[in-house]
Amino acid sequence: MTTPDGKHRLDFVSPDEIPATGDYQVHVSIDTGVRYQKMIGMGAAITDASADLLQHTLPATERSDLIRELFDPDAGLGLSFTRVVIGASDFSTRHYSLDDSPGNEPDPNLSHFSIGPLKETVIPTLQAARQANPSLVVMASPWSPPAWMKTSKSLITGRLLRSAYQPFADYLVKTVREFGENGIPVDYISLQNEPDFEPADYPGMRLPARERAELISDFVGPAFAASGLDVQILEWDHNWDQPQQPLDVLSDAEAAAFVSGVAWHCYAGDVAAQDMVRRRHPDKDVFFTECSGGEWSSEWPDAWSWTIENLIIGATQNWARGVLLWNIALDEDYGPHLGGCGNCRGVVTVSRETGKVTRNQEYYALAHYSRFVDPGAYRIEAISSSATVKVVAFQNPNGEIVLIAFNSGDGSVDLKVDVSDTPGSIKVLSRSAITAVWAIAG
Repeated sequence: MTTPDGKHRLDFVSPDEIPATGDYQVHVSIDTGVRYQKMIGMGAAITDASADLLQHTLPATERSDLIRELFDPDAGLGLSFTRVVIGASDFSTRHYSLDDSPGNEPDPNLSHFSIGPLKETVIPTLQAARQANPSLVVMASPWSPPAWMKTSKSLITGRLLRSAYQPFADYLVKTVREFGENGIPVDYISLQNEPDFEPADYPGMRLPARERAELISDFVGPAFAASGLDVQILEWDHNWDQPQQPLDVLSDAEAAAFVSGVAWHCYAGDVAAQDMVRRRHPDKDVFFTECSGGEWSSEWPDAWSWTIENLIIGATQNWARGVLLWNIALDEDYGPHLGGCGNCRGVVTVSRETGKVTRNQEYYALAHYSRFVDPGAYRIEAISSSATVKVVAFQNPNGEIVLIAFNSGDGSVDLKVDVSDTPGSIKVLSRSAITAVWAIAG
């Protein structure tokens, strides 16, 4: 159980400690016979900032302990999904791509390509995470192509030159291949982070739906198909408020043939957009791939409640197979960063002065899922009789049933849970969440 005042943070609480009265206000029905999406898990991005902080602030033993705590499925949270930036984002200590040519001269053969910058801190951190959890699923996203591919001749602003469509496809393939050669298989890739946003002070680029469709159908899709690499393309990778964007790309049959799913961010719109697009394209997977807490929601009740309700429960109820938050670790000054968000919070905060690790609200929200739901679990039907009690349920490969419930109301409620042949009763305190597990025989 986790409570909004932070007094209980993923604490084991027996039913005897907070007994249900028997006056059940809410009925929750779980049906294992109704299955939805197969889960890969939850996690957060290993950005330059996160990797730099972990590698340069923490001594080796403390760093190893924290990575195991985050990723180890037996001794830790068991985070099983992460995201990496292809080049720099706002959470980098310098702006770069993986093919920075002298004077930004065109380099269509990618003769200046180097994954070297990522070998400094990002790849060692990813390797340690994979050692802690060999089943770790990796997504990669560029914030900007190399500057020489763009109209601005800069990583900041500008559009992709038509003459760079094939080099850009080759750039993505080469990146995935190099990651694999360094022990980091990339499972999913998007063409462009937040393609409807052009940041003014850090790498980024607008990439309209029409251009994305052409890139996927004629360049990126065929390039990956010919490469022999086992990587899947995710469309959109931006906010809930523009479902028409991925719908436009998926309306192009040639592009849609190469797209395995749609990725979403939280910064505008409503999580129901995930369901709306999937209803139109039930053959495409759904992923939630970025959201950050920050100084704007520093109080426990605000960030905790929103994250558990909208992402841990809401995103998965709306078909997400995986859920990713933004930086897995940042320092006490919300960095390091270069442009962009100056008050974003990491899942954990690592003090540069003392090395102290603070586990933030998002850490506990993720833990309510990742400590109990295994990769390969299926979401199963869970229906709450109350609009103020949000629920989602999963069945693990070993048969266990996991219920996550959040009470958004102002008073405690008693739940009567009907699951298989093992009914249960649970009290959920106001604005608190519980995770309950049933071991089902056979």
